[in-house]
Amino acid sequence: MITRDEAFELLRKYNNEPFHIQHALTVEAVMKWYANELGYGDEAEYWGIVGMLHDIDFEEYPDEHCLKAPELLSQAGVSEDIIHAVCSHGYGITVGCGVTIDVEPIREMEKVLFAADELTGLIGAAALMRPSKSTKDMELKSLKKKYKSKGFAAGCSREVIERGARQLGWELDKLLTLTLQAMAATEDEINEAMSRSGCQVS
Repeated sequence: MITRDEAFELLRKYNNEPFHIQHALTVEAVMKWYANELGYGDEAEYWGIVGMLHDIDFEEYPDEHCLKAPELLSQAGVSEDIIHAVCSHGYGITVGCGVTIDVEPIREMEKVLFAADELTGLIGAAALMRPSKSTKDMELKSLKKKYKSKGFAAGCSREVIERGARQLGWELDKLLTLTLQAMAATEDEINEAMSRSGCQVS
């Protein structure tokens, strides 16, 4: 299996924007947290690598998101199971070139990635609105208020988040609660990883 360091090197090959690096590191940390929370602790590194690489093609090929990824990943020797997981987070979404992604999330890890990916963006945006700029002091009711405001973080699809919760068989509140907990628990780790990477989000 590709190592965590190799995965990060591959990420940096195709991604230079600090925002995209931060998102990758956030989803990595959240996926590892979920692996431990859901009883897959032995696979936490694996879940994290999938989270880190999920948007590998988005910066350079936004209109071919989840379509270009298999080529970039297979060229680097990444295994088919990781490629499937990466592509499955776009399931049912029509990308810029007009193609609808048909790779379905099957494993629980893939369903968690699908459900949590968009939501991390919304939670991150909500944190930036707080005086602390942090998720650590954010309450669920505050997050739900932002979630229900259609004008807030409009680029984070509520339809995708809610479809993700249904795929997991969870109530939306459970997904919101756990993902907020995951981001609060890993916030320091993500900030340290960003600092080590030499990236600074403006």
